[in-house]
Amino acid sequence: MYRHEARLDKRRYNDSYENVNNAGKPRSSPEEAAFLDLLRTCDLLSRGPAQVLKSEELSATQYNVLRILRGAPAGLPCGEIASRMITRDPDITRLLDRLEKRGLIERWREAKDRRLVMARISPDGLKLVARLDEPIQAAHHKQLGHLGRKRLRMLSGLLAAARTKVG
Repeated sequence: MYRHEARLDKRRYNDSYENVNNAGKPRSSPEEAAFLDLLRTCDLLSRGPAQVLKSEELSATQYNVLRILRGAPAGLPCGEIASRMITRDPDITRLLDRLEKRGLIERWREAKDRRLVMARISPDGLKLVARLDEPIQAAHHKQLGHLGRKRLRMLSGLLAAARTKVG
């Protein structure tokens, strides 16, 4: 990194914690500053994996469903899939429809309770997720590997603590 880049990076870092927003107006709190930093960081970090998924014509939510179902080979009720998702998708049915149409999942009604719709990952879905494992991990490493294990654990701990009082 060149000196001028380091100065700009330091300025950006400090600006995010000053009590002034981009319009020069006072921020209401350090919580707001942290929230905005989280949004910026989430947006930036989601771009790497999104590029990998785009090559397979998958959205991040579709990939999330496939990973959830890979962890439950016998299948899960659709409501349980929705509750395990990283981001909420109000239309889980349509999301599953698209995955089923591509042959990546299978759905059926439970024999004991016909109201319950189950879903499981198909062999093609398993192959796709396995094929994406390495490129997704590489994207994560490229973006966050410079932090090191200790700082990543600390970051994960802080984020988990932030989530405990939410929702």
